[in-house]
Amino acid sequence: MENSTFTIDFYETLNGDCPVEDFIKSQNVKMRAKIYRTLELLEERGNSLRMPYSEHLDDGIFQIRAKVGSDISRVLYFFVVGKKIILTNGFIKKTQETPPAEIELAKKYRAEYFSRLEEQK
Repeated sequence: MENSTFTIDFYETLNGDCPVEDFIKSQNVKMRAKIYRTLELLEERGNSLRMPYSEHLDDGIFQIRAKVGSDISRVLYFFVVGKKIILTNGFIKKTQETPPAEIELAKKYRAEYFSRLEEQK
């Protein structure tokens, strides 16, 4: 059987910061473990991963969901051709809706990512 796993990368800003890695590292041990377990599922299933783990938000931006007790974390990501997933940013969910600013940030990071890919050609 063909290896169908996806590759997950963390988005890096131009100055080398990694917002999603910083977010994950800032979580407590249990939440980090839950996020990493969900990322393993995402790596295995990619675009076939669905609720309750993954959800499409807007314009090709998705989120994985992690919950420990009453704490809810979200990590946003997008897909790149070639079975690649780029994690962009994360946040603690405090409201019913995903904050539009978080989705816009993920879109901004995606645009920067593809712009840099084009520059490398």
